[in-house]
Amino acid sequence: MKKILLSALLVCFTLTTFAQEYQFKTTVDLEATPVISQGRTGTCWSFSASSFLESEIIRLTGKQIDISEMFTVRNTYPKKAWNYVMRQGKAQFSEGGLAHDVMNAVKSHGLVPNSAFSGLQALQSNHNHAEMVSVLEAMLKVYIKNPGKKLSKNWKPAIENVLDVYLGKRPESFLYDGKKYTPTSFLAMTKINPDDYVTLTSFTHQPYYESFILNIPDNFSNGSFYNVTLDELVNVTKNALKTGYTVELDCDVSEATFSAKYAVATIPEEAVKDRKSFTAEIRKEKSITAKYRQQEFENYTTTDDHLMHITGLATDQNGNEYFRVKNSWGSNSSRVPNDGHVHMSEAFFKLKTISVMIHKDALPEALRAKLGL
Repeated sequence: MKKILLSALLVCFTLTTFAQEYQFKTTVDLEATPVISQGRTGTCWSFSASSFLESEIIRLTGKQIDISEMFTVRNTYPKKAWNYVMRQGKAQFSEGGLAHDVMNAVKSHGLVPNSAFSGLQALQSNHNHAEMVSVLEAMLKVYIKNPGKKLSKNWKPAIENVLDVYLGKRPESFLYDGKKYTPTSFLAMTKINPDDYVTLTSFTHQPYYESFILNIPDNFSNGSFYNVTLDELVNVTKNALKTGYTVELDCDVSEATFSAKYAVATIPEEAVKDRKSFTAEIRKEKSITAKYRQQEFENYTTTDDHLMHITGLATDQNGNEYFRVKNSWGSNSSRVPNDGHVHMSEAFFKLKTISVMIHKDALPEALRAKLGL
């Protein structure tokens, strides 16, 4: 009996000794605005890219501004509708989008603070676009069926009116800090130039150091991506963070090993059963190659389903480095009982990143030359 008890104690001691819960130390912590929630919407692309721009405004001007995510969303839906109708429904119409859609909207419509356009109606405190999107899609399907045998010009203003009802009318001018602005003059004040930002990706089905249109469902606007090697994608992102530039991230978070609740995202070498089990201890991770990354993309294991904002770096107690990623699912809630950030391992980043957006000045000179920037 004593031998059995001693053996059991030895096993328990061994497990306690080698099972290490994650303990993170932030090593790079760039300025960013507070974590907020995208609510019941699929507009992570606007929330994350807006957060990214807010950090850029801090870097460029020293001003912390809460810019309106919904102003960008409001300006993007008509473009989505046009694309859907002109393609006669042979395209995706959804709440999704990409970071370059924010830049396109900023370039054509400017920026406004959240105080000038919140996208919330009276008595609303959270965003919920389910009904609005259903109404819009139903209308668009009628236009595509073309019951009048000739599509009238009325469909565009009809879509605009629905957006006005649900999100509000776009302001032509507004007051901010006691000064009157238009969306264009406000953009100028922030010193944001949408042409200064580039999107990078890494796939083997296209030549490196050239731009191409990535065929993913949310790329309705046919945005171009610069293709770099996988190691360059990692190194560029780390270098940007270490030199004061935050990074916009498009990635796949559908893996069981991505946990917003436990603030960890890794690719363990051995399969795990659930989100809680893999966060209980530091596990050895898979070695991610360009070939394996491409394979997981082409078999739909890696998809583009969420955008977030990388604001820093951290290490665990074993010295492994992680990206500190700002999410848009809120913080200190029952769903996400932490500060709203996730620590993403290099292996997870390598495998699950679709693309990153950064200021072109954050690119190393050698890579800028290769890309012709």
